[in-house]
Amino acid sequence: MINRVRRNKLSAVTFFEPNSSPVTRDTLLHNTYDRLLLLTTFFLVVLGALMIYSSTSVITPNLEKKGITEFYYFKRHMFTIFIGLGFMFLACKVRPLYLKKMAIPLLIFSFILLILVFLPGIGVHVGGARRWIRLWPSTFQPSEFVKLSMVIFLAKYLSAPDFRTDSFLSFIKPVLVMVIFQGVILKQPDFGAAMSLAFLTFAMLFLSGTRLRYLFSLSLLTLPVLYKLVMEPYRLSRIKSFLDPWKYPQDSGFQLVQSFIAFGSGGLTGVGIGGSKQKLSYLPESHTDFIFSIIGEEFGFIGVSIVLILFLFLLIRGISIANRTRDGFIYYLAVGLSLMISLQALINFSVATGMVPTKGLPLPFISYGGSSLLINMAAIGILLNISKGENEKDPLNKQRLIARRMARRIIEMGKQGSSG
Repeated sequence: MINRVRRNKLSAVTFFEPNSSPVTRDTLLHNTYDRLLLLTTFFLVVLGALMIYSSTSVITPNLEKKGITEFYYFKRHMFTIFIGLGFMFLACKVRPLYLKKMAIPLLIFSFILLILVFLPGIGVHVGGARRWIRLWPSTFQPSEFVKLSMVIFLAKYLSAPDFRTDSFLSFIKPVLVMVIFQGVILKQPDFGAAMSLAFLTFAMLFLSGTRLRYLFSLSLLTLPVLYKLVMEPYRLSRIKSFLDPWKYPQDSGFQLVQSFIAFGSGGLTGVGIGGSKQKLSYLPESHTDFIFSIIGEEFGFIGVSIVLILFLFLLIRGISIANRTRDGFIYYLAVGLSLMISLQALINFSVATGMVPTKGLPLPFISYGGSSLLINMAAIGILLNISKGENEKDPLNKQRLIARRMARRIIEMGKQGSSG
């Protein structure tokens, strides 16, 4: 197994040299978790709670008629944070090898959850889309759980002894699994979740050392499908507004224009916490998909830069944790979880700043959205478990040690009995 992992790591793309981290491979086993990763996560969660309150504390007359107060979203978000901490604690206690055994059942369970959104009474229909299932006292978005289950599945698949980076059959199997999930997600429809799942899958395949010609060939083959999807009227309007948002300032480009105004108003240091004007019903979804724009307005370029650095640091810590393991599954699991969080953050940054067309993806740990927060907190819990290094211990050696101690005790008891 160790030789197999070494071959995988030789063929895979690595981010750092083995000894480039302050913690080298000689210190594989740790007595505690990665405190810097935990501290970074808590800082992002606290910032998210602060921004949720800031962006929803001003209640419009329409919201007031519905009985929504200034603490409505904040209280619900704090409740989600509390549940998320429980998820993180439980995930920190689950051994990665158990996740390896549960990879296929989790993937099947996530697929069942995707199907449930179409069932009357269970699925929730909002804004022309069916992306949620009803769970008291809120809702849950199964596509977020799909990402986590897909990472666990890919980690198991890429670390399997029969996986070959130079085999097209080994390459196409996880791609077909991804396509099946994408087909259901696009029926909801959720184009952003489908694309993020594709980015995550291809990124892990690329890092495994899969031949580039397989990746490029499949990318070319998907262009006609992507073209057909983009030509949908509402998606085409997003593309047009992305290319020239100022041409449609009161229509499809309204959200992006208001996001630009928020960043421009923030300047270098921002207008101060709570001072945003764009949250006053000017910028739609200011507490979810475009909360990064409110951060730019209230904290300015400095605040935006700090958030970017925190997510970059989170990615670096995750990759550092992966590079300190000798187990193939744990290596790909840590890499996949780190990419799952950072890629979604990158897409959200790009949408808010007009670098890619508008997509409905929340900013991890910060945006209002329980499903994303719970899954990302669970991912951090798994990374914290891996960072402790306890999973590197050889269970066979431990059993042998226990057997030796038992044998010694039996021998000592026999000597005492004979002398007595």
